[in-house]
Amino acid sequence: EVQLVESGGGLVQAGGSLRLSCAASGFTFDDSHIGWFRQAPGKEREGVSCISISDGNTYYADSVKGRFTISSDYAKNTVYLQMNSLKPEDTAVYYCAADPNPGPLRFSGSYQPSIYEYDYWGQGSQVTVSS
Repeated sequence: EVQLVESGGGLVQAGGSLRLSCAASGFTFDDSHIGWFRQAPGKEREGVSCISISDGNTYYADSVKGRFTISSDYAKNTVYLQMNSLKPEDTAVYYCAADPNPGPLRFSGSYQPSIYEYDYWGQGSQVTVSS
């Protein structure tokens, strides 16, 4: 059974930091892509950051470049999203998602993450940034 268990959300003041964790099980972690998406009230779910576990290839949305860092820990089958310099507009429910069989897809050029690429989703973690 595939499981993605998220942790680390919470309430923080603008300019602060949080780290989200996504612990994965039930599939071959090393072959997968893991993505972080977020959804604010009344808005569509958007891709924030993605990582190819096998080669470390990463993607960041323009809105988070330079502030967020995605990383993985093979030993723990866990992906992290370190979020620094948080802004009120980062407030959303954050979801991690897994694509266990991504094939040759690369996060390059005009790549934009799609929710349809990912087969499995975590339960979501609320991140609230106060001004």
